[in-house]
Amino acid sequence: MSRRAQPDRDFPWWLLAVGLLLGTAYVVVLLDDGARQVLTTLRRGIGITVFVTLVGFAAASLIGLGLALMSLSRWIVLRQLARFYVEIVRGIPILVLLLYVAFVFAPALVALWNWLGLPEMRTRDFSLLWRAILALVIAYSAFIAEVFRAGLQSVDPGQIEAAKALGLKRWHRFRHIVMPQAIRTILPPLGNDFVAMVKDSSLVSVVGVLDIAQLGKLTAAGNFRYFETYNVVALLYLTMTVLLSLGLRRLERALAQKHG
Repeated sequence: MSRRAQPDRDFPWWLLAVGLLLGTAYVVVLLDDGARQVLTTLRRGIGITVFVTLVGFAAASLIGLGLALMSLSRWIVLRQLARFYVEIVRGIPILVLLLYVAFVFAPALVALWNWLGLPEMRTRDFSLLWRAILALVIAYSAFIAEVFRAGLQSVDPGQIEAAKALGLKRWHRFRHIVMPQAIRTILPPLGNDFVAMVKDSSLVSVVGVLDIAQLGKLTAAGNFRYFETYNVVALLYLTMTVLLSLGLRRLERALAQKHG
């Protein structure tokens, strides 16, 4: 088989180029006093960015899986509810959804909470961080639902029928037959959504959450060194996304070898 037919066996020249680019960039940053100070300041935002991404993606994946199962349900009401949610949410830009959740939906939830007679809660008690995470969860759950739905539908129906013939219950069919096969189809696009959420987590800066992007904006406004500041911001995001992409590629190869 030709080399062109086996791209995964190519020497990763792209990775070497990216490594040299990142390494050179970090050396330049560390040798410059101003840029090094910016890097020290922005490091405080890495934890918030990682937290927003991990919590948001985990919750969005759970909801997305539930929506995918609803869309494949034998009950038409569940299928229509899932399709309604997915189409509505996918039609709203994430930035608009973030602002809506932060300043309209969250206060409405607090008002509902108080109306139900639960322990009194003020709108400011619902932190902007969690409002931003909620917005990302709502947005990404719609996209992830389609990923799961496509993956679940890719499983050969004959194998599911065979599992039924063997007497496996619905949960056991899903756990032992459907999901292990679907995950190989699901993982690549799901990984792309994970990387995308790392980048889209920067949108939380518009509501004042002190992530990397917000700290970069505040730092640049204070020192007027926009070139150095936003170079460091871009460098940190690029580092996180490249490392995450490499990890996902390794996971894909491990699963491919495991399942032959």
